[in-house]
Amino acid sequence: MVFSDPTSKGVTDIDRDIAAVAGIAAVENILDVVCRITGMGFAAVARVTETHWTACAVRDEIGFGLPVGGELPLKTTLCDEIRDSREPIVFDDAQADPAYRDHHTPRTYGLRGYISFPIVRANGEMFGTLCAIDPNPHVVDTPHTRSMFKLFAELIAFHLDAGDQLAASEAALIDAGEAAVLRDQFIAVLGHDLRNPLAAIQAGATLLKTTPLNDRARLIVSQMEASGHRMERLIADVLDFARGRLGGGVPLARQAEARVHDVIEQVVQELRSAWPDSTIITDIRVDRPVACDPDRVGQLLSNLLANALTHGAADGVVHVHALCEGEFFELSVTNSGDPIPDHALPHLFKPFHRPKNDEPQAGLGLGLYIASQIAKGHAGSLDAESTAERTRFRFVMPVWASVEGEAS
Repeated sequence: MVFSDPTSKGVTDIDRDIAAVAGIAAVENILDVVCRITGMGFAAVARVTETHWTACAVRDEIGFGLPVGGELPLKTTLCDEIRDSREPIVFDDAQADPAYRDHHTPRTYGLRGYISFPIVRANGEMFGTLCAIDPNPHVVDTPHTRSMFKLFAELIAFHLDAGDQLAASEAALIDAGEAAVLRDQFIAVLGHDLRNPLAAIQAGATLLKTTPLNDRARLIVSQMEASGHRMERLIADVLDFARGRLGGGVPLARQAEARVHDVIEQVVQELRSAWPDSTIITDIRVDRPVACDPDRVGQLLSNLLANALTHGAADGVVHVHALCEGEFFELSVTNSGDPIPDHALPHLFKPFHRPKNDEPQAGLGLGLYIASQIAKGHAGSLDAESTAERTRFRFVMPVWASVEGEAS
């Protein structure tokens, strides 16, 4: 079968739609998960208009032969019917399905298993479909699979809308000051709104864990859960960053007599579980309550400790030291390894700062910035020193000092 290729027609709306989908990093993972969970050999994100069906992203494990940018005659596809009805079409086996055993689409493309969900933009426009097909039958018409496709289609639509909003905002900005404010507002809104589709994906993964799955599917669901937790932390960092940039500061829920000792122990235990091959030694001498937001102090320690475990010597020991002395509470994290260059020290607590050799998976580069904002919110300080022998981050705050302008 020969598919048409519109690449010689110059830059068109379709080209821009393909680029928009290509700009969504999650799409590749979505198509991979779709194929693995359903067993289907071909999955795609398609742009469907009144006249065209165009592949914007493709995962082809069966040699179907349709590339990104390739087109199918619209009337030969079921997506044309989905565009009219805005309803998904799902069947396990076309040959056994009364509605589709004589339908021209399965006959034309030699497919038996099929699932396709509409991708609908916030303004009500249907962008296209998220679909998967296979020449063999597969059990896909289940509540769990339908729920997964619905969530993924909504996530793709959300990213498309976010991309348009960002482009529109950038086009409308006039001066740098206004641009900075609008950018931070957009980050805040985006971080907040991402929680809904993320919560839906996490709920779907939790639901899938309660169903009978083979070993490969269980592994994929576990990976989805881990990715969901990481996204949750990234979204929290983005929201904290946006609040700080927009003048509200990091919100605090301060307690007059917080049990910081317990918080430190809990955070250390969590990081020990996440880094089982690393050694963390604690020296905690906090024998009295501290007026602070214990959750935020725990977040500060978690950021510092994760930073030490990530960038310290692989075979080194990380030390966590905490004490109340006089009128001050002090918390420090120390690790061995290569020292931080002198020229980099002044920039450690700036947002989006990461070492040049950092892996992309390391995060957004907001951890130390947020830790510094938490310290500031507690009327304290956070500093760093680094030598060939050790790198130490130290947080110091008054034990009883109140926080002016504290966010509720």
